[in-house]
Amino acid sequence: MTDITAIGEILIDLTQFDKNEANVPLFAAFPGGAPANVAVAAARLGAGAAFIGKVGKDGFGAYLQSVLDENGVDSSRMCTGGGHTTMAIVSVDSTGERSFQFVRGADCSLMPEEVDELLITDSKILHFGSVSLTCGIARNATVHAARTAHKQGVLVSYDPNYRPALWNTERDAVEWMTLPLSVVDIIKLSEEELPLLTGSNDLTEGSRILAEENDISLVLVTLGGEGAFCRWKNECFTVPGVKVQVADTNGAGDTFFGAVLSQLCKRGEKPLEGLERPELEKIIDFANRAAALTCSRSGAIPAMPTLSEVEGVNM
Repeated sequence: MTDITAIGEILIDLTQFDKNEANVPLFAAFPGGAPANVAVAAARLGAGAAFIGKVGKDGFGAYLQSVLDENGVDSSRMCTGGGHTTMAIVSVDSTGERSFQFVRGADCSLMPEEVDELLITDSKILHFGSVSLTCGIARNATVHAARTAHKQGVLVSYDPNYRPALWNTERDAVEWMTLPLSVVDIIKLSEEELPLLTGSNDLTEGSRILAEENDISLVLVTLGGEGAFCRWKNECFTVPGVKVQVADTNGAGDTFFGAVLSQLCKRGEKPLEGLERPELEKIIDFANRAAALTCSRSGAIPAMPTLSEVEGVNM
C-alpha cells in the first residue's frame, strides 16, 4: 500500500535568486508544483509517495521526473505530452516573500483516463491542490481522482492554494475551489484563503464552516512564523511556530503539509482513526519545524529537510 498519492501540477519554479553587476535579475530553474512538493516532502520524511501529473516531452520534463525519482517518489504514473513543461516565474522580495507569474503547459492536459485508479485506491491518502482545478481537462481528472478516493474510503487531503493570476475572476476561483470540499477529509489553507472559501476571517468560525458544513475532519490553517491553527473533533488550538532567518518561503506550506501527512501515515492504514489532541499537537509541531528548515534555505524541493534533519535539530 502506498502512503500518499499526489495528483496535480509539477513544474519549473524559475526563481529569482540574485542580480548581476548590471542589476539584471538572475533566475534558477528549481523543481516545483505544490502537489509534487508535498509528495517529495513526505517522501523525504519517511513516507511512501507516488505522483500523478503531466510534463512536456522536453528537458525540463525529464529533469522533473528525475527529481521525483531521486527523492524516492514513484513517478511511474507521470504522463508526458500536451505541450511544454509548465513554468512558474517566482520573484522574491527582500523579506523572502514571493510573487508568481505562470506559463502554463502540459499540466493543464492531464485527462481522467490517465489517472491510475488502482494506485489511488491502494493509497492511505490522496492529495491534491487547486491549481489543477483552473483548467477544464485537468480539473476533470483531479475531481475524478478525489471522488474515486472518497468512494473507496481513501482519505482525501486538499490544499486550496489560491493563485489569482490563474483565475479569470475571484468568483470563478471560489466556485471551483469549493467544488471538491464535500469529498475532503483533511484541508490545509492559509489565513488569506480561509475567508475566500468560508466568508469569515475568524479562524474559529471559518474552520467551523469547513468542518461542519462540508464534513471535513481535520482543518489546518498555516500562520507563517506564528505556527499553525487546528480544528479537530470540535476543538480549536494553535501550535506555535519556529523562528528562523528566512531565505525563501517557497515550499514552506507544502513542506508543512507533507510533514503532517507523513506523520499521520505512520499511524497505520486508517491515519485519523483514534487520533487525539496531544498526538496531533506533536505532529503539527514536527511539521512546523520541517517548514522552518525549508524557509531557512532557497528553493522549494531542494530546501526540504530529511527526517533526520527535523528530528536532529533543536530549534
